[in-house]
Amino acid sequence: MRDQSIRGHLANLEQQGELTRFIAEIDPDANMSAVSWKNFSERGQSCLFTTLKGHPDWQAVSQIVASRRKWAVALGVAEHLVVPTLAERIANPLPTVDVGRAKAPCKEVVMIGNEVDLTKVPAMWTSARDPGRYIASGMCIIKDPDTGIRNVSFHRAQVLGPDKTAFLICPRQALRIFQMYGARGRPMEVAMVIGAHPLITFAGGFVAPYGVDEMTIAGGLLGDAVRMVKCETVDLEVPADAEMILEGEIIPGEMTEEGPFGEVTGTYAQEGSTPLFRIKAVTHRRNPIFYAMQCGLPPSDAHSIICTTIEMKLWEHMRGVDGGELELLDVRCVGGMTPLMVVVQLRQRYAGQAKAALMSVLSSPYLHPKFAVAVDEDIDPSDVDQVAWAIATRTHAARDVQRWDATRVFTLDNASPIEPGMSPMYRIGTKMLIDATKPPVARAAERRRFDKALPPNLDTVRLEPFLSEADR
Repeated sequence: MRDQSIRGHLANLEQQGELTRFIAEIDPDANMSAVSWKNFSERGQSCLFTTLKGHPDWQAVSQIVASRRKWAVALGVAEHLVVPTLAERIANPLPTVDVGRAKAPCKEVVMIGNEVDLTKVPAMWTSARDPGRYIASGMCIIKDPDTGIRNVSFHRAQVLGPDKTAFLICPRQALRIFQMYGARGRPMEVAMVIGAHPLITFAGGFVAPYGVDEMTIAGGLLGDAVRMVKCETVDLEVPADAEMILEGEIIPGEMTEEGPFGEVTGTYAQEGSTPLFRIKAVTHRRNPIFYAMQCGLPPSDAHSIICTTIEMKLWEHMRGVDGGELELLDVRCVGGMTPLMVVVQLRQRYAGQAKAALMSVLSSPYLHPKFAVAVDEDIDPSDVDQVAWAIATRTHAARDVQRWDATRVFTLDNASPIEPGMSPMYRIGTKMLIDATKPPVARAAERRRFDKALPPNLDTVRLEPFLSEADR
């Protein structure tokens, strides 16, 4: 059976030169977030912090999937195959398998009731204006009270004390389930999973159809059934190889003040009220590793997780555009780091294909994208400079830019106004497409006018023969 731990992924990252091991003392309050952000921004490296101030028994990791290269390591495929591989595997879910406590590393240490103390966990102060430490990597498992089917999603959790956190619930499937419990006057049991294998984490960030167990999707991604184990105090099952589990409940009507928090938009989500998560038990592995998920201004794991799930879903969504005739080459959130803008690379054979593809992006299962750009095969969609050049040289604004006003947009998009009378979770804004492609292949002569003016023999010329020995 394939390794299902975050530790196996870290070992692979280190073996492939993708991880920096920090041995000097790091402070989760003062500098862990800054070191993590700079290390990836400047060096492209994941982080393993082995010495944490005030937390001698813990280590912490961050930026472990913050690029498509690191997703390739998790999947065991070449980088250019990441999105199609995710789409292929996600179509083949596998049922989970239950294991006993003795075979579940997440049960090596068990603390219940008064033994619970979240202040001893090295949660990270992520952005400067956050009010304190947050658990941003909490992948939460709940159950539909009617069917018992699991639902998995991420919820930021501001640490408020030894046994409680805030618990943001956006208007998606988890809110629907929470409202079911509220209608019954019952608490909603929650198991928060921290530090699972990245492919299990991906499934938690993926919006599956309601009623589909995301853990079966994780099994498809892994190519093996996810090993699950029963919780200690709630009627839920969790990945047996995770680093840490928080078990507890949310009582309908019990609210707490929360925020602000540096969110995946790269700006601050405003403060407000959220449900209160009361923790009954904490279980974790020996010598635990805390997953200190970076958030706020990109680059970060939070951005990469949500962007990669969007890219994969859009790849799947667009395959049917134009009766399946669309020659789709790649899908990228801009820079891999903002879900608000998507770039589609395609080969446009007929007029109108690019715009049809962009319309499908803006009406996909994800609300996040509000700008969608189409580029040709000669433009690297991950290179913001190339995308901007294509827009500047290949777009006729009157013909190739279109917008739709008064439409639902992403919950955390501060630039879009809140719907009057609704909570900040409901925003109405504008979506826009930009066709930055050349004329279609069928209009070859016109298309050549937009070719890149490149030096002759660029593909064959090598610099080395022309350099001095000192400069080679």
